[in-house]
Amino acid sequence: MEYIMPELLIGIPFLAAIGQFIKSSKIDNKHVPVILGIIGVIFAPSLILVFHVIDDTAQAIFTGIVQGVLIAAAAVYGHQIVKGYTDDSDSRESEE
Repeated sequence: MEYIMPELLIGIPFLAAIGQFIKSSKIDNKHVPVILGIIGVIFAPSLILVFHVIDDTAQAIFTGIVQGVLIAAAAVYGHQIVKGYTDDSDSRESEE
C-alpha cells in the first residue's frame, strides 16, 4: 500500500463498487478489469489535479495515470481474494 497515495485510497472501494455494478449488468465479466482501469486512469489524475497534491501539471497527470492503474489493480485483486475465500464450490471436492 506504500505505492498508492493516501489521498487515492478511497478509489479502491469506489472502483470495487463500480465493478460490482458492472458485474450485475449485461457487460461481460472479462471486460470489468479494463473498464475499472480506464475509470481509475480518469479518476486519479482528476483528483490529483483538483486537490493540487502535485503542483507540476505534467507530473500530476503522469502520477495520476500510474496511481489510477494501481488502484484499479488493487480493487480487482481485492475482489479476487474475497471471491477465492468465499466461493461455495471447493476445488478439492470437484477434483475427487
